[in-house]
Amino acid sequence: MTSTASTASAPLAGAAGVGPAEAHWAAAEALVRALPPTARVLLICHINPDGDALGSMLGFGLGLRQFGVRDVQATFPGPPELPEPFRGLPGLDLLVPADAADPAPDLVICFDAASESRLGELAGRLSSAGAALVLDHHASNPGFGTVNLVDPGAAATSVVAEQLLARLGVVVDPAIAECLYVALTTDTGSFRFEATTPAVHQMAARLLATGISPGDISRRVFDTRPFGAVRLFGEVLGRARLEPAAAGGRGLVWTFATLDDLARHDQRPYVLEALIDSVRCTAEADVSCVVKQTRPAEWAVSMRSKGAVDVSRVAVALGGGGHTFAAGFTGRGSAEQVVESIRGQLDAALIG
Repeated sequence: MTSTASTASAPLAGAAGVGPAEAHWAAAEALVRALPPTARVLLICHINPDGDALGSMLGFGLGLRQFGVRDVQATFPGPPELPEPFRGLPGLDLLVPADAADPAPDLVICFDAASESRLGELAGRLSSAGAALVLDHHASNPGFGTVNLVDPGAAATSVVAEQLLARLGVVVDPAIAECLYVALTTDTGSFRFEATTPAVHQMAARLLATGISPGDISRRVFDTRPFGAVRLFGEVLGRARLEPAAAGGRGLVWTFATLDDLARHDQRPYVLEALIDSVRCTAEADVSCVVKQTRPAEWAVSMRSKGAVDVSRVAVALGGGGHTFAAGFTGRGSAEQVVESIRGQLDAALIG
């Protein structure tokens, strides 16, 4: 590791809707290059991690090892349980439970977290660490690190991670490539969403050129589910409700899943993450959402838009964050009360 100039003391972040400026990239690179061989680095992604959060974090962690950082931990808030589709990712040996994470690392790097609240009980590491680097692509991210690489134009946080690894001179090997490819494919919906640009396909080509197998990754991540999850999806989709007059007449479709639903079908909460894709295809609604119970009177809400409504404005107003087309927040009360709060904010977002 080579030492360079020290980073700026004030937080750095690109303007809303604009990628990080060169000064921000340079500051992030300097943070990593200034690490001594004995440095302790803690990587954190958001609660209930998805493919982009885990893939970006683990891929970057493997890159740090290649760069020469020996003491690297990776973690996320909440129960230390990985969704089944991601249990074959390279770099899992980096993972530690949240309660075993270094309490005062030299550097903490956050991945795919739109706000401090998404770091749960690990948010305190931002102040206890020597410095905090944030890698993200959510437009709602306020920039809560010492240095922030927030690119709302990036299709996934893995895009930002790959760019920083390249600046550090890290060679993307098959293990790193698999992590970043999983991250890229999950956040682009297998290259179906609006954020899929020529640059996204070019990045995918670079990753595939390392020799990873897209068919194997796709089957493992997208196309394999327990039969109990199939039955659970059928039940939850059967209670979906369409409200054509909602969202200013643009339409809202929603459903909910309870802890009892999960227990009845003997399924873990992660299986519900894919449910939004089955709901969002409803032709009569621009906005779709799935309300998933996480504990009594608490719900994780996933929202999607086909473009007429900016659901990130709804999510931010309700304490969450995200993008125009995909956002989420934590709701409290009954499922109906959570959906009622969404209805109100949809109207406010349209007026705004």
